Amino acid sequence: PHLAALVLARGGSKGIPLKNIKLLAGVPLIGWVLRAAIDAGVFHSIWVSTDHDEIEKVAKQFGARVHRRSPEVSQDSSTSLEAITEFLNHHPEVDIVGNIQATSPCLHPSDLVKVADLIQKEGFDSVFSVVRRHQFRWSEVKKGENKMTEPQNLNPAKRYRRQDWPGELYENGSFYFAKRHLIEKGYLQGGKMAYYEMRAEHSVDIDIDIDWPIAEQRVLSFGYFGKDPLKEVKLLVCSIEGCLTNGRIYVTEDHKEMVSYDYRDVVGIDLLKKRGIQVRLISERDCSKTLSAMQLGCVAKISATNKLQVLKDWQEDMGLSWKEVAYLGNEESDVECLKQAGMSGVPADACAAAQKAAAYICKSRGGCGAVREFAEHIFLLLEKVSSARKQ
Repeated sequence: PHLAALVLARGGSKGIPLKNIKLLAGVPLIGWVLRAAIDAGVFHSIWVSTDHDEIEKVAKQFGARVHRRSPEVSQDSSTSLEAITEFLNHHPEVDIVGNIQATSPCLHPSDLVKVADLIQKEGFDSVFSVVRRHQFRWSEVKKGENKMTEPQNLNPAKRYRRQDWPGELYENGSFYFAKRHLIEKGYLQGGKMAYYEMRAEHSVDIDIDIDWPIAEQRVLSFGYFGKDPLKEVKLLVCSIEGCLTNGRIYVTEDHKEMVSYDYRDVVGIDLLKKRGIQVRLISERDCSKTLSAMQLGCVAKISATNKLQVLKDWQEDMGLSWKEVAYLGNEESDVECLKQAGMSGVPADACAAAQKAAAYICKSRGGCGAVREFAEHIFLLLEKVSSARKQ
């Protein structure tokens, strides 16, 4: 049976404009679940259903196919079931739909693999995600009602200790898998049903703006960053033009060149060095005078006609694995380096090809704090590596 992953990503979010592609820990929100779906390796096709050009662009960057949904199922009042049904009407080859919520950035491939087994091997018609909560519920008393609240799932005289109470299962909205015949009857849950219990730390759902900074910390701690385990970064290679500087060159009347840079980026480089991370610079231009004036104290390669070869030479000379190398670039000439490095980033104004190749997109533009921001991202991931080692 053809199992398709389907992420619904409408462009008209009321709470957070274009929430589905807003950067979360340097990655578009939808990118986190697409990465998990692709690496799960259980889907015959992976789709994003959207009505927005920018969402379509990001979806394709992450390797998904795109179904352009109609205006009829793109309204505020449209339901997920309506959008899924429309998708199935256009794709008769699909037998099972795994509807994955774009707002669940801590989803892991291992969860999707187990759910696929429940559907394909154990014969369930529908499987949905739940999380265990230890919360006592009380009946609601509306204003003006002359009655008292009542306990719903506890005896106040004998309150459970958390460790003595198994808790209750709640839908967390992370995913809903269902077979075609069930959806065509108007159900996402039905037939032979099963729930899949997700770990509490992986159950993150972003609904309102205040959730964003909390979700970023959760993702950095519990998110899925790829098949290979993270390693401690020992080398950062940074492109000079467009990353350390803003890419502009000012020419005086006497033909002297000037560039500008942000002092925050110099601080970022110093912080990296203090953490034992080497910082090296690379440029396609001969900018030796600029580097001398900046006095950064970094090894640099200028007039580099093949950036990837320079990066490989440095990696081999230092005896590092690629997972220990980070790269910050912004142009098409940086794309292969971004793909090769274990950790890759680009400024907010990097070219489209570089953004597609990078794992982290800075909020800052080149020459305006992007190096410092990427350094902070490296530090956060180093904390994740350290935490994993302790566990």
